[in-house]
Amino acid sequence: MTKGDARRTALLESLDLQLQESSLDSITIADISRRAGVTRSAFYFYFENKAQATAALMEEMYDESLAAAAFLDGDGPPAKRVEAMVRGLFGAWERHQHLFRAMLDARATNASVRELWDADRQSFVPHLATVIEAAGGHDHPAALASVLLELNDRMLERLALGGDLTRDELVDTVVSIWLRSIYGDVR
Repeated sequence: MTKGDARRTALLESLDLQLQESSLDSITIADISRRAGVTRSAFYFYFENKAQATAALMEEMYDESLAAAAFLDGDGPPAKRVEAMVRGLFGAWERHQHLFRAMLDARATNASVRELWDADRQSFVPHLATVIEAAGGHDHPAALASVLLELNDRMLERLALGGDLTRDELVDTVVSIWLRSIYGDVR
């Protein structure tokens, strides 16, 4: 690892630790830099702002989401595959909920982070549309894929911000909606 890579990694690790302790809004660039053992100017060499640094941290959650999506291609009945995918996605959220909350804040205030978020979600559409096409009977598989992915985002947001439903209720309902939407039948 080069010295530059080590500094960037230290900044991201510092931000991750700080997000576990407080909100993105309350963390300063000075806090992140000090904890990483680098100067503020080093932070700005790698990131435009805290929102951009938060987006860089989301790469790990994106990778875990890709791994969860792979369950759709596995063996077994559709209900098992869809449930494994949804549980994998919600599991990734649980491991990174501090980061997810920060990303919601960053997405709300920074257009380039919002574009990155949307591009990441859209990157799943072609694969999911292929799964939907293979199930048959859908005139607009890419549109259905987009809507189902938006549903996932919204349900994860409900977990992050709180709501009336438990995690298990959300998971069971999302699985049911996915199954009915793609396969026309539940379990």
